[in-house]
Amino acid sequence: MVRSFFFRGFSMGLSQERKGQLIEENRAEYGEGYDLLRFADPDRLAAATAEREHLLTELKELGAVCGYGGTKLDCRRLSPGCIECGAGTWSCLFISGKCNRDCFYCPTAQDEIGLPTTNTVSFRRPSDYVAYLECFGFRGMSISGGEPLLTPGRTLSFIAAARAHFGAGLYIWLYTNGTLLDGEMLKRLREVGLDEIRFDIGATDYSLKKAALAAEFIPNVTVEVPAIPEELSLMKGKLVEMRGVGVSHLNLHQLRLTPYNFNKLIQHDYTYLHGEKVTVLESELTALRLLRHGLEQGIDLSVNYCSFVYKNRFQKAAARRRNALFIKKGFEDLTENGYLRTLTLMGDAGEIAAQVERFRQAGTAAEHWTFGSTRDRLSFSANLLPLIAWGAFRLLVGYGEAAQMSAVSYRHPFVEVKLTPTQKLVIEKRQVCRDIEVPGEVAAAFTAVLAGGSPLPQDELFANIRRYEEIAQGLQEYF
Repeated sequence: MVRSFFFRGFSMGLSQERKGQLIEENRAEYGEGYDLLRFADPDRLAAATAEREHLLTELKELGAVCGYGGTKLDCRRLSPGCIECGAGTWSCLFISGKCNRDCFYCPTAQDEIGLPTTNTVSFRRPSDYVAYLECFGFRGMSISGGEPLLTPGRTLSFIAAARAHFGAGLYIWLYTNGTLLDGEMLKRLREVGLDEIRFDIGATDYSLKKAALAAEFIPNVTVEVPAIPEELSLMKGKLVEMRGVGVSHLNLHQLRLTPYNFNKLIQHDYTYLHGEKVTVLESELTALRLLRHGLEQGIDLSVNYCSFVYKNRFQKAAARRRNALFIKKGFEDLTENGYLRTLTLMGDAGEIAAQVERFRQAGTAAEHWTFGSTRDRLSFSANLLPLIAWGAFRLLVGYGEAAQMSAVSYRHPFVEVKLTPTQKLVIEKRQVCRDIEVPGEVAAAFTAVLAGGSPLPQDELFANIRRYEEIAQGLQEYF
């Protein structure tokens, strides 16, 4: 899904209503601490937006390529692991929850070993996790933590089991701070089939000694760190050094505030941004400046800025799509953004019955339509739209989200997915919004969109619909 295009900021601003919702969600998450945060004022927002636009223009001129709806760059030489992530075919296994470092930017507590876990589901045996990978069709697997090398036997056994089952059909990588890594461990990681190793050098005062050692054993060596504003000059110098020691990729992330790292981040002179989560303004600008520096200097190192909105949009949409395949009904449709859409006609019971007869006469499969709780409601798949005789029908659109669970909550419809005789998981379907009525005067335009003939109208009326239909484009709006 890499698109060779550039963008100017974001394709369409958020509505004032949506901005207000996000601000209140941010305020609720941090409670009294919210007032301690320095959010950007209008002048700072305007200046930062202008600087970002200038940086993006320069990056385009230098040959960088944006992808994934303009949320990730430079996409010309992404790591194979990043490509699997972008395709939605990557599973990240948190092999344990304990780390031997205390980085100020870490977003979660790292103080318990726990069980290997992904998407709320824990795995005691490598064979159970292999069955999970097979069931969901993953082509990429990463081992993260905590620090995976605090439990070396566990880490090696999960990698070995996956490699034995999938062979070269699975790309496997490992995240580490490198403190526990030596030549013997690298040899064992190579023997069990590790394809790539990623170092957070921010945990070791930006030392590249272990990355250099790893390059002797592992095919792909990546440095993956948050873009720390105060380390920009240091990182500029490190670009040449990275390439010199055999690092092939540098992945930069945007700093994000969480309740866990709150007390540490507020000790730094950062400006915060509202959004789906609170992020650091200077971190994004730092990443773009560093990317520009590498291109200007002609440094032969692949640098990838993986923005927060990329992860929040594309990784979540991919998870929704994977889960939806297990619970989707024939009368539902899967949107680009991974939500399950239900179209419902409301009208006189006799007219609804006549519409059902039209479906039958056209030879449509019965699973593509269903009556609601009463005979005056008819839900149907979008591919039946050309058969609708609209008349006095009202049109409702509803959206649901398929979520993976370790156990049944009994609050939503669900299916159980059996992985092995001893391992199962649950997929629940949750309604994410009230049904939205599409007014008669715009129903034709909306149905044309669903038929693939035109984009969604760019107005407030379709703001909620757009959230569920489309993956938003561009980097986050600064507000």
